[in-house]
Amino acid sequence: MNTRRWLRYSRLLALLAGAMDATTGLGLVGAPALTLGCMLVPVPGAEALLYVRFVGVFVGAVGASYLVALGRGGSEPLRKVFECTMLFRAAAGLFTGGAVLAGALAPAWLAVTFTDLSLVGLQVWLLRVAVVADE
Repeated sequence: MNTRRWLRYSRLLALLAGAMDATTGLGLVGAPALTLGCMLVPVPGAEALLYVRFVGVFVGAVGASYLVALGRGGSEPLRKVFECTMLFRAAAGLFTGGAVLAGALAPAWLAVTFTDLSLVGLQVWLLRVAVVADE
């Protein structure tokens, strides 16, 4: 894959992942019960919603990081955000998957597992393709 195509795919991924997480994060902060309901996951009690809002801050920040990298233009900011967010996404995906298997979270949380681990895979692929395109 040439550098031009890599950049096009990377921009698209950054836009979609960034918009998804920024929107979800804002929803979790501003209207956590509604957002969780839209995700089809059980809504916890009122006390726990404060922690959901706290998590929403981090989800929104991850999303914003993609959008900031996209706004800076060029391939280097995209590479950096892909490298950095892979760690957060892998951690979130593995945690939610493990928690569902352990019975601590409802099966609907597997959507988070699938989304995050899929994005890790796409980012790994794009970073590997970038190395080949640079050679």
